[in-house]
Amino acid sequence: QVQLRESGGGLVQAGGSLRLSCVASGSIFRITAMGWYRQAPGKERELVAGITSGGTANYADSVKGRFTISRDNTKNTVYLQMNSLKPEDTAVYYCNLYPSLPQYWGQGTQVTVSS
Repeated sequence: QVQLRESGGGLVQAGGSLRLSCVASGSIFRITAMGWYRQAPGKERELVAGITSGGTANYADSVKGRFTISRDNTKNTVYLQMNSLKPEDTAVYYCNLYPSLPQYWGQGTQVTVSS
């Protein structure tokens, strides 16, 4: 069983940066691929970035070159560094396994980018 807790969201101006963190409980973290997802108002939840247990990352086209996913297996934590933020990045951001599993959706963390 894995429990996930996201943090680091907030209000930022366009062009700014935020770093999201997701702490996972459970000993399987280091062998589990993890992902960051987001859901904007009125839209479906979408994958933002995923990272394998070995550190291979992939990104949605909309965030390539601006966002970086990373993980620290010693801290059971996955990060999402978000740079050059745009108003269209405004959403609730969630972490989950990659691919996601429905039982692991948490509260998420709100990211709001003002223009």
